[in-house]
Amino acid sequence: MSSLVDLDSRVVAGYPAYLAELERLVNIDCGSYTPTGVNEVADRVSARLTALGAAVERIGDGVAPDGRPLGDLVIGRLAGDGPRVLLIGHMDTVFEVGTTAERPFVVEGDRARGPGTSDMKGGLLAGLSAIDALLAAGVRPNLTFVANPDEEIGSPFSGPHIRALAPDHDVALVLECARANGDIVSARKGIADIEVLLHGRAAHAGVEPEKGRSAILAAAAMVEAIHALNGRWDGVTANVGVIAGGTRPNVVAESCRLVLDLRSPTAAGMSAVTKAVAEIVAQPVVTDVTATLTTQASHPPMERSAATERLASLARAIAAELGFALEHAATGGASDANTTSAAGTPTLDGLGPIGGDDHAPAEWLDLSSVVPRTTLLAGLIARVGEAL
Repeated sequence: MSSLVDLDSRVVAGYPAYLAELERLVNIDCGSYTPTGVNEVADRVSARLTALGAAVERIGDGVAPDGRPLGDLVIGRLAGDGPRVLLIGHMDTVFEVGTTAERPFVVEGDRARGPGTSDMKGGLLAGLSAIDALLAAGVRPNLTFVANPDEEIGSPFSGPHIRALAPDHDVALVLECARANGDIVSARKGIADIEVLLHGRAAHAGVEPEKGRSAILAAAAMVEAIHALNGRWDGVTANVGVIAGGTRPNVVAESCRLVLDLRSPTAAGMSAVTKAVAEIVAQPVVTDVTATLTTQASHPPMERSAATERLASLARAIAAELGFALEHAATGGASDANTTSAAGTPTLDGLGPIGGDDHAPAEWLDLSSVVPRTTLLAGLIARVGEAL
């Protein structure tokens, strides 16, 4: 097996190409609902995987739940020795067309800025660079690389493919960037995005309001009841983030729409809060108002397991050999790690470089972390058998 010193020198040699490619990818508008941009990224990822000797499969014709087209899913398979490793990154961002023109890639000292630098062009490229370094050092991993086109909207298209791949692999390593303090991620909350539609009866609010049945009034009571669930179960949160209803101030509102976010660190907590919300929705406080509930997207919790702890301990040991301290943490956000973990595959996340302010104009990637974190990733891939 190649030494970490050897891997590090090869990652250093590849850093200028990494930085140039990071600039190219960041300057592509590739929001989840911009399939042409996502596919431009997919073209570059596919070409890189092919150059690395992987057998590349592209799966297209994906659509979001609302029918909008999505970009292609890229799967690269590299036959090699050792445990089967599933490496996952995503190509989409949360930004609209035109964002790259407004905020193009820029380097400011040790930080790169631009849409998707941290979430997650930096991590996506770190995965490709780690494979490159391993192959150059004579290590051929037994690896599947997945580049996801729709992670930012909950992976509705790619999720079933990832779920099918996970059981055939010994470990899953997810390339979301490390947290701003450098922690990798060993646990994530589960999440459910839920839409509630309320239907009442319209009436003239001044002449005969008694004939109306206000969907907004019923919705307001639901919002209070749903928010009152916060604190009932450890770590479980419920938030109504969208409310919209009615037509005019002099009309009793016939309809109203709520969109809410539920999160839990455990499957038991998610089951409990989901059941409680369903009970609230089933009993509107306004007579003759009805309500329906639809789950738009969901991720199961990524619960920390003994296998995850072993992976995290190995990562910490490799980091120590490289000369830096490493910790692992739980986070409230979901990723494809939730899917692989729920499928029973030991999973570790946050294995890209350090970054922060994701989804915001100030998003950044710590360029000084690229080489050590990519070397850490390469070393983890090469030595993952030690944790099994």
